[in-house]
Amino acid sequence: LVMALGLAHLLNYKMRGRTFLRTAVLLPYATSVAAATLVFAQLFGRDFGLINYALGLVGIDPVDWQNGTLASQIAVSTVVIWRWTGYNALIYLAGMQSIPHELYEAAAMDGASRWRQFFHVTLPGLRPTIVFTVIVSTIGATQLFGEPLLLEGSISGGISHQYQTLGLYMYEQGWGFFHLGRAAAIAWVMFLLIVVLVGVNALIARRRSRKEAGR
Repeated sequence: LVMALGLAHLLNYKMRGRTFLRTAVLLPYATSVAAATLVFAQLFGRDFGLINYALGLVGIDPVDWQNGTLASQIAVSTVVIWRWTGYNALIYLAGMQSIPHELYEAAAMDGASRWRQFFHVTLPGLRPTIVFTVIVSTIGATQLFGEPLLLEGSISGGISHQYQTLGLYMYEQGWGFFHLGRAAAIAWVMFLLIVVLVGVNALIARRRSRKEAGR
């Protein structure tokens, strides 16, 4: 999300090809999960992967991206970040464009630099959007399924279950071990977690609307 926020800030500037760049950042999101994950699986290959080849050029030993706990989590996170950064950046960009330009002009007249304008004008104006993306990203993390499944190649989530997510664990229990009751319980936990997160988002939005109405 931090990368998406920085990317949105750059796309908010007036530059050549701005429309093309705004469209291009959405291409990873439009890419098939299976296709993107299989490509990254080749990049993170232990013996012939491009990532390990690049690490070898700087004197770093090859990393077993599929069996190491931290390494496998980095690999999955890379796929997720690559797919969703552009999508979240466009959401932030829409929020930035809804901030009145007069606020930036007033800050500039007071001598505020670009960084101070970003921290004292842009971020406060994006607070509801940031809360929304954090909640949606958390919900998406609980439902993560295709990326860890295709990177590791099994429903167990790896030898040490380092790839395992709630969605993958539910699938393993229900359709791997046929423990349908346990799988149903996991599904209910996921549902309740989503309900709580949606409730938090609604509560924050209601408090903000009350503050704005009281001004």
